[in-house]
Amino acid sequence: MKKLYLFALLLMPLVSQADVTDLQSKMMRLDTALFDSFNHCNNPVQLAKHASYFAEGVEFYHDNGGVTWDRNSMIANTKQYACGKYTRELVSGTFEVFTIKDFGVMTKGTHIFCQNGGNKCDGKADFVMLWHDLGDKLEITRVLSYGHRSNMDNK
Repeated sequence: MKKLYLFALLLMPLVSQADVTDLQSKMMRLDTALFDSFNHCNNPVQLAKHASYFAEGVEFYHDNGGVTWDRNSMIANTKQYACGKYTRELVSGTFEVFTIKDFGVMTKGTHIFCQNGGNKCDGKADFVMLWHDLGDKLEITRVLSYGHRSNMDNK
């Protein structure tokens, strides 16, 4: 019995690592889809798709722009200040995923923003998103967008 227990303990990290890898892949797919809709949000269908990732009461904290307290305000700001003007690219190797017990998932990373119609990617920022697991889907309830700075690599 002790050997069986020890064997089970040795397998636990393998199972956990597989679960982490699956979650990492799932969240990367969601991040990609979220920002694909953002990058095309000058199309009303894509803007609606982008909005669908966020909870109605999402809180969006932006170090330069301040706070928005709901999805409608956040999407109005996105439409006014970003759609058709900028696209977002995730900085390779910066995306991290953490589970939050009895809630969902936290993602964080660094992204750059590129001006449409050119190859200039002037802005860089860090982000944290809290995704609430509703069983049939995940929705974003909190966003922190901070550390906005010049992108010295400029792409």
